[in-house]
Amino acid sequence: MESFNPNPTIFVTSKHRATHFAKPHSLWLDEEGSDNDLETEDESNDIEEIDQDEIFGTRSVLHATTVQTYSFKLATKDLIRSISDPEHRNMSLEQLAVVSAPQITFDRKVPERLTVEFTPTVPHCGMSTFIGLSIRVRLLRSLPQRYKVDIRVKPGSHQSEQALNKQLNDKERVAAALENPALLEVLEQCLSTTGHGNSEET
Repeated sequence: MESFNPNPTIFVTSKHRATHFAKPHSLWLDEEGSDNDLETEDESNDIEEIDQDEIFGTRSVLHATTVQTYSFKLATKDLIRSISDPEHRNMSLEQLAVVSAPQITFDRKVPERLTVEFTPTVPHCGMSTFIGLSIRVRLLRSLPQRYKVDIRVKPGSHQSEQALNKQLNDKERVAAALENPALLEVLEQCLSTTGHGNSEET
């Protein structure tokens, strides 16, 4: 594999606990009926909104236990922080400062819609597509269906920023990419560390 950043800077990570993640759902901003799903969701459940620390993986998060009914329970999550870097498999995205809680923002008008930015270690990083896809797949497998996610490269951090953003948020292109056995194998390797990467029991 070609090396794009052979000597990356490694950052200190924070403590957390981790458990298994929930069943997969859909998190596409442009999905048909997404607004209706938000309106018709059972309002009888007293659900606390998820925040950036919970998406990142440093706090407890509510997740669905069933698909048809929104039955939620509290569990400590390790969502994106311990995803392995596709180039440096022994390092997490958090260790390389590719992802961080401040890079996760929520739509003030629609809290169930969020944007996750990531920062490639170098502007010419050829692994950015893998990183973005690994974040999307991880959240797809982890968050309740009501959440719709936009994955973006941090502005000014990559020379192909616009093309990457378009690719990572195009449902058909992502689906096609995930049908590629070689690419899927890389993603699964990156995700194999989620839930126990740099965790410490407290």
